[in-house]
Amino acid sequence: MAKAAPAQPFLTDVKTLRARARKHIEDGAVTAGYQADRATVIKLLNEALATELVCILRYKRHYFMASGINADAVAQEFLQHATEEQGHADLIAARIVQLKGEPDFNPEGLAMRSHAEYVEGDSLVDMIKEDLVAERIAIESYGEMIRYIGDKDISTRRMLEGILAMEEEHADDLSSLLEGLAR
Repeated sequence: MAKAAPAQPFLTDVKTLRARARKHIEDGAVTAGYQADRATVIKLLNEALATELVCILRYKRHYFMASGINADAVAQEFLQHATEEQGHADLIAARIVQLKGEPDFNPEGLAMRSHAEYVEGDSLVDMIKEDLVAERIAIESYGEMIRYIGDKDISTRRMLEGILAMEEEHADDLSSLLEGLAR
């Protein structure tokens, strides 16, 4: 029976890891093991940042403009979502900086960079529907980004997976609100 070739070691030897870590230290968290196209990831993250910022603005408007018999509970949901979207924006901006990019907070062109639209809505039901549409867009966008990044940038993928899970919760919350108002 032929002897199998020795398998490549699972981990890089310590001496090599230490030597690699000393090279290009100005790149901070981006090491030689980073496999994604950094420019593309930063571009995607800036689009995600714009999407989150537009969602924050829309949710805040809806929070202040909610009126009617069911407005208080729905407005609180809008406010909670706005706060959570702000957390997403902060995570994304921090990751862009870790990747040696610059987060794009420029309000000029914000709506064009965003995947979601800023639609005000005329009634409480319209507001909920527009927020649900935006959450569904975010779910699709984050899913595509996660699949694109795969194992090439594990930290960004994990961050996006966490954000995606919360966007799915938001969509579920909004869907439940719509069902409740329909009754």
